[in-house]
Order: sequence, then structure tokens, then C-alpha cells
Amino acid sequence: MGDTGRARSAVPGQEPTPMPRLALYALAVCALSVAAAVVSFVAGSWLGIVWVLLAGLSSNMAWYYIRRARAANA
Repeated sequence: MGDTGRARSAVPGQEPTPMPRLALYALAVCALSVAAAVVSFVAGSWLGIVWVLLAGLSSNMAWYYIRRARAANA
């Protein structure tokens, strides 16, 4: 009785983290894959296409986790 099912914060009154950890990891992967794509294309390798696809996937993951955290806070 009285339980609303919402998860309680670990420390009452503590501000939520500005960005979820998974979003930061996804942004780091995105930045590294863009750098790898540039290096691959400069070296003349078509393997850079794979890095571009990975950058797109990881940027979408970052946006997803950011939007999910904002919706949970609202």
C-alpha cells in the first residue's frame, strides 16, 4: 500500500546526473569512429565506410539515451 512503483533516488535531494553514462560512452565511440573514418579515407582505404556507419549508429544511441533520461526526469 502506498507504493507508486517509481524508483527512488539513491540520495534524497541529490541532483540527477546531467547526462547518462551510456550516452557519454556512445558519444565517445562516435568521436573515435569519426576519427578512424577520416584516417581510413586519408589512407585510401574504403574500410572508412564501416567507421562512418558505426559513427551513425553510436550517435543515434547517444540521442536515444539522452532523450530517455530527459523523459524519465520529466
